[in-house]
Amino acid sequence: MADFEIAVIGAGVVGLAIAARLSQHHPHLVLLEKNEKYGMETSSRNSEVIHAGLFYEPGSLKARLCVEGRDELYSLCKVHGIGYRPLTKLITATTTTELEEFDSIRQNAAENGVELQVLDKTAALKLEPNIRTEGALFSPLTGIISAHDLMDYFFHTAQSNGGIVQHRCQVIGIRQVNSEYRITFDEAGSRSSVTSEIVINAAGLGSDLIAQMIGIDINKEDLRLSYVKGSYFSITQSKAKLISRLVYPMPSNEELGIHSLIDLGGRLKFGPDLEYLEDRTIDYSVVENKRHVFAESIRRILPAINDEDITPDMSGIRPKLQKKGAPARDFVIVHETVRGLSGFVNLIGIESPGLTSSPAIARYVEQLLF
Repeated sequence: MADFEIAVIGAGVVGLAIAARLSQHHPHLVLLEKNEKYGMETSSRNSEVIHAGLFYEPGSLKARLCVEGRDELYSLCKVHGIGYRPLTKLITATTTTELEEFDSIRQNAAENGVELQVLDKTAALKLEPNIRTEGALFSPLTGIISAHDLMDYFFHTAQSNGGIVQHRCQVIGIRQVNSEYRITFDEAGSRSSVTSEIVINAAGLGSDLIAQMIGIDINKEDLRLSYVKGSYFSITQSKAKLISRLVYPMPSNEELGIHSLIDLGGRLKFGPDLEYLEDRTIDYSVVENKRHVFAESIRRILPAINDEDITPDMSGIRPKLQKKGAPARDFVIVHETVRGLSGFVNLIGIESPGLTSSPAIARYVEQLLF
């Protein structure tokens, strides 16, 4: 008999959401996390935006799970006292040429079942008089959330259901033994292992390597992740009230663009930029020499910002399946039965909108398994 019914690898927001949901009916569950606390990587280093679901390809997992997760997050916040604000969002066209892109964005949003309103220049400036705009799209369903509050909620839910969360536990090997999986891990230099009937790989930045451990050729299957860093700069307090909601530029193929972010404490930040890291480097520094280029990007939206008004703030790293310059990729969430790995679920490339989608991802994994 296996030590556990379910083992979840990775205690970011997605792994925590899965553990919280599955432990309701499957309490013989362990959540393995390599760091000293849950949510220390991508989950705590992002914009903390509740995305409406405007830009994702209709029919994709990103589109479906974002919309489902968004609604569930707002409900969870209200019921359980998780910090959030329904700020709303503007996507501003800063040139008349960019206005021509509105129809395709509106159509995409409509196919995803998402409300989006077109504002002319006068209406946009009435909402945000300090921005540069020739017109804007208004998203009433976009907001912000305390990722830490949300992860705390999922963590305590999993524990109260009987689940075990094991920190400082680096998975170094997995092998299939009959109808079970033996997971080997390192705890401060001491090697141990457990067996589990089901394994859920929610390891974020390391999820492709976990898949590789079970025998999947991640190069052949195009599952090797790129590490993509995004930095943020904060705005001086004297200009923090120039914007009252999230304001985004028109998106590109690879990113939504450097945008305004107001956190729950009222601080105004802009970010993230996009920097593909070589050799899976983990580097969270925000370099001073980005200041001018960053300020130029901010002035595209908010002309009153000078270089000296911004200060290096934070950064995060996204686990992207999308290669530099290549088309966008969807989430990979697969029960690997076709590979003969019954009970093994891979979640790879869970970047934005992973935070927004987290409760819906948990439900999707439950449906794949049960």
